[in-house]
Amino acid sequence: MAGRVAVVGSSNIDLIMKMERLPRPGETVAEAEFSQVFGGKGANQAVAAARAGGDVAFVSCVGDDTYGGQVTDNLKADGIDTRHVFREEGVASGTALIMVDAGGENCISVAPGANYRLTPAHVDQARGALEEAAVVVAQCEILPETLEHVINLGASLGKLVMLNLAPARPIGDASLARLGALAVNETEAEFLTGRPVKTDAEIEAAAGALLARGPKIVILTLGARGAWVAVEGHQGLVGGFEVDPVDTTAAGDVHCGALAVALVEGQALLEAVAFANAAAALSVTKLGAQPSAPGRAEIDALLGLRPS
Repeated sequence: MAGRVAVVGSSNIDLIMKMERLPRPGETVAEAEFSQVFGGKGANQAVAAARAGGDVAFVSCVGDDTYGGQVTDNLKADGIDTRHVFREEGVASGTALIMVDAGGENCISVAPGANYRLTPAHVDQARGALEEAAVVVAQCEILPETLEHVINLGASLGKLVMLNLAPARPIGDASLARLGALAVNETEAEFLTGRPVKTDAEIEAAAGALLARGPKIVILTLGARGAWVAVEGHQGLVGGFEVDPVDTTAAGDVHCGALAVALVEGQALLEAVAFANAAAALSVTKLGAQPSAPGRAEIDALLGLRPS
């Protein structure tokens, strides 16, 4: 499979507070370290895909504030096609407040802003980007009707549509059935299936239940353990990589972006998931969403350490 990766989704400015531990309700934790970086699940996936070696187009909306231009310039710096990043008047760009503890765990609140201005009409204007793509990637930080339109249009064009169901939200079986790949973490898998996702038997059952709802591939990420892969005729774990975590904020986004690139390159599915696992592992060793996305050389180097 050769071609481009088209990512349709959100972009944010991330305001990060790094602290020893996350505060309890009503508590103030002082002496945090502050940083401001670029984020948003869609933009994170686009940047991750570009740094992993992909030819990437991004479809999104930003505000008419100072951040809007900065977001677009940042994407261009990674070689991403931003012709379909629409600048909307009278609205702020998306913003996320992120608290991260010493172990890399986080709490996040998002103000969607311009991300919720991305409409099906915008997607239709960006149809050419989807037509040129081999894989279309989407997430859930845009309006539900826009997400459904992306899935329908991508499938109607014969593209492999990959949905990262993050943050978790209800999605109809008709949309699930049009997916080439569904990527979820344990929380999202439990949300969709209503099943516990803790033991290996529960993971296998949940992945099987999701596969039965129509996606051709189900990828259930398991943090440091790696990712569980379910396709017709096969289920199993693709192991992860041991690293010292600093910030897990964008691990899922990096995984999806890297996986899309590997599939576009024609890597076999299990090899592609191992490639994505390596990219995600590297991402948790750095603070911030897009700053943590690794380059291709880093990913290949870590994969070279993987036991044969």
